[in-house]
Amino acid sequence: MFEVNSNYGELQGSYLFSEIASRVAAYEQAHPDADIIRLGIGDVTEPLMPAVIEAIKKATDEMASRDTFRGYGPEQGYAFLRDAIAEHDYKALGADISADDIFVSDGAKCDTGNIQELLSPSSRVAVTDPVYPVYVDTNVMAGRAGSYNKEAGQYKQIVYLPCTAENGFDPALPKEKVDVVYLCSPNNPTGTALNQLQLQKWVDWARDTGALILFDAAYERFITQPDIPHTIYQCSGAETCAIEFRSFSKTAGFTGTRCAYTVVPKTVFGQDASGTKVSMHDLWLRRQTTKFNGVSYIVQCGAAAVYTPQGEAEVTEVIDRYLKNARIILDGLAKIGIKAYGGVNSPYVWLQTPNGMPSWDFFDLLLNQAQVVGTPGAGFGSAGEGYFRLTAFNTRENTERAVARLGNLSLT
Repeated sequence: MFEVNSNYGELQGSYLFSEIASRVAAYEQAHPDADIIRLGIGDVTEPLMPAVIEAIKKATDEMASRDTFRGYGPEQGYAFLRDAIAEHDYKALGADISADDIFVSDGAKCDTGNIQELLSPSSRVAVTDPVYPVYVDTNVMAGRAGSYNKEAGQYKQIVYLPCTAENGFDPALPKEKVDVVYLCSPNNPTGTALNQLQLQKWVDWARDTGALILFDAAYERFITQPDIPHTIYQCSGAETCAIEFRSFSKTAGFTGTRCAYTVVPKTVFGQDASGTKVSMHDLWLRRQTTKFNGVSYIVQCGAAAVYTPQGEAEVTEVIDRYLKNARIILDGLAKIGIKAYGGVNSPYVWLQTPNGMPSWDFFDLLLNQAQVVGTPGAGFGSAGEGYFRLTAFNTRENTERAVARLGNLSLT
């Protein structure tokens, strides 16, 4: 009989959001008339904006004619989209990123998971804790995490960097040698963000130690404060030690359309087993051309419309709507005495569970008493215990209704 990848056996339980879906489904079956409001999974509710829809329709019409039909496109993405990304997301901020550094993909989640294929099996990985589960689980699947320590709630070969209220959500640099660190700012799940000095500290550390930073900037469009970098390449030297991931999912509502991009500067180098320098850009290009046939022309046309004047205005309007929801949630929690963070540069609100309640217990309380769904902090790692995530990705009406229900919770 054939042998399977035994590393999958080290994965702990079901995927976080699958567990949430299972619990909610069981509740709905027992309470078929329940009016459940979902503030858990970070899916958007606002439809694609008119500029995007118009571009998609035009591209669809092109596909109906032999003269303008397109089959396989370039694996790295069409030039019209990569040029727009380079100009608006980087050069406009003074970041020296060219279109050739950009790889268009079907999702930042896919890319942050797939990028670890370029790493040696022996690479030591560090993550902030709490952490977006994909960073950890994909390294577990690759055999890079070691066995699971149930008592600590951590994998033995992964370095965990606590990111909590106690340290101002500014994780300390690793004390031991690590090869790769995953950073996310604005952060999922905490909703907090690293300022310029805090992020520069990480870039300086990576350059000093020869480490690689994998920087998830999927929520950068929600940044409102001037001292928060929109890209790691606003930090001096980052183009030599960092790979950045971006997404149109939350920026422009592409969660069901699928389009993102990864920036791999040609100045980022690792080394092979013999010590020879190897271009990460070349490795990622080789990986993508082997395993990926590119994002559809229609979707890329829609993404490019985000950078038009009309698209920019419409994106700003939608982002502002979600940020207003976050403010409503923060204000509602403050009124009932629950401490919360985030929600200013992010669509996520990270609250401390009342009276030290375990986060899955708070999930059940919220579902049973208020018929509101959130995400238990423990699902993001051991340092997430005692916290709970709510998202602003619902309608204004549902957000206000959910907050009203929170005010009626029995917390004693």
